[in-house]
Amino acid sequence: MNAFEHAFRRIDGWQQRQRVPGFVVGVVRKFGDDRGGQLAALITYYGFAALFPLLLLLTTALGFALRGDPQLQKSVLNSALADFPVIGDQLRGNVHSLQGSLLAVSLGCLGLLYGSLGVAQSLQFAMAQVWNIPNVRRPGYWPRLVRSLFLILSLGLGLLLVSTATGLLTGVSGPGTLLTVFGLLGSVCLNTALYLGCFRILTPAEIRLRCLLPGCLVAGPCWTALQAFGGALVAHELRHTTQVYGFFGTVLGLLWWLYLGAQLSIYAAEVNVVTMRRLWPRSLLQPPLTRADERVLDAIARQELRRPEQRVESSFPVAGECEGRRGPSPGPERNGQTRGETEAGR
Repeated sequence: MNAFEHAFRRIDGWQQRQRVPGFVVGVVRKFGDDRGGQLAALITYYGFAALFPLLLLLTTALGFALRGDPQLQKSVLNSALADFPVIGDQLRGNVHSLQGSLLAVSLGCLGLLYGSLGVAQSLQFAMAQVWNIPNVRRPGYWPRLVRSLFLILSLGLGLLLVSTATGLLTGVSGPGTLLTVFGLLGSVCLNTALYLGCFRILTPAEIRLRCLLPGCLVAGPCWTALQAFGGALVAHELRHTTQVYGFFGTVLGLLWWLYLGAQLSIYAAEVNVVTMRRLWPRSLLQPPLTRADERVLDAIARQELRRPEQRVESSFPVAGECEGRRGPSPGPERNGQTRGETEAGR
């Protein structure tokens, strides 16, 4: 053992003995075990696919609503809407072409439906991966479709409620007043409740509602901060750029913003799983494996069940047998020890 490995093992032993660092490491390790980065990228893709049709519908709705009233058009375009990333400069530069279009409405609806269903299906898949639900127990296409539509409806109404309440509180309080703080606190509470409702739809029914609360208490404030500062940062950095650079920069900025939101949601779900199953402390350098490491690996093995008649076994060598071993653990037929055995019927 070299000096670097010795120092790293000392750090590993320290974090395993501490509650908070050990829990944080457990969440991060579980995120990596579930390939959370790839899940977040998939959610980001469908979120991006749903965003532009939504903006197309927004501009078309403005065209229908503001047709024949140039003064009201300019008032809307000079409001805070003009500073919104992506559509601000485009709306301001095309004020005279802001008109309603049935073709735009049709294309926007189809694109929004595709992107929204993709986001909902990706979130269901992500939650099934996070909770390590065996493939044989996952719902089929039609139950997933119904759950997706219910999620889209709930999420849309929730976001509309949050945006309306935040706008009213901001309008009443004004900047720099005490009511602004209460407005942010109210937004945190609403976002936390929205996360809790969405997690309830996405999480298996056998998981109790109170088990979903820890992750929502983390995600609600973080999402509020992402809304407050992430969008402002993107808008500030891209507002004075050229049209060509601003367009590509805005696209990258929105992708970054959506990816952060997707990662936040997956990390919040991981907090729930690690808390409920007590999947910490985790080791940073193996071997040896901790009991939490073995439980996570057992759950990943059980997750691969495809048929009811299929059987999957997961085993680890007894303590001391893997001392100095770097290769794969011997199977149950070699060492006779079957720890964490999993079957399809369980």
